[in-house]
Amino acid sequence: RPRSMNREGVTPALGDHQARMLLAAPPQGTLKGKRDRAILATLLYHGLRCEELCPLTVGSVHQREGVLHIRVEGKGDKIRYLPLHVLAQWLIAAYLKAAGHEEDLKGPLFRRIKKNRTRVLAKPLQPVSVYSDIVRHYAREVGLLEAVPGLCVHSLRATATTNALSHEADIAKVQEWLGH
Repeated sequence: RPRSMNREGVTPALGDHQARMLLAAPPQGTLKGKRDRAILATLLYHGLRCEELCPLTVGSVHQREGVLHIRVEGKGDKIRYLPLHVLAQWLIAAYLKAAGHEEDLKGPLFRRIKKNRTRVLAKPLQPVSVYSDIVRHYAREVGLLEAVPGLCVHSLRATATTNALSHEADIAKVQEWLGH
């Protein structure tokens, strides 16, 4: 069958107000809420794939030429450096301070909060857990699951891309930023 010439993606993107609602959904006063806000901000502002977010280490956030960057290992072992958005920077710092593992540079950036079967907290989150326990959970809480059919983690990547392009970012830079 010939390829479709439809250039529009099938992954739904959130509007600005919907993205703000999702980002505000996790509670501010708990460690889990702080972690989940930092995760959502990282996904929404940087367009990371879930598989790129989970293996991030504390040392992945570092200064380059005086600006905080995040070192991302993408598909095909491509490494890219993304300037850290100010809000994501602030939320990650608040989470790390509350969690107390800001000095463990080789350890996972986003960790489990509660011990379960393994009794080890210093393990990275799994992509399926980011999808079900964070993105879908908070989307359901604020009513986005009904409002945005097909909402998934990749929707946050589509949101970051759409937002950058609608604010007249250079498409070549956006492609580079996404690891394409």
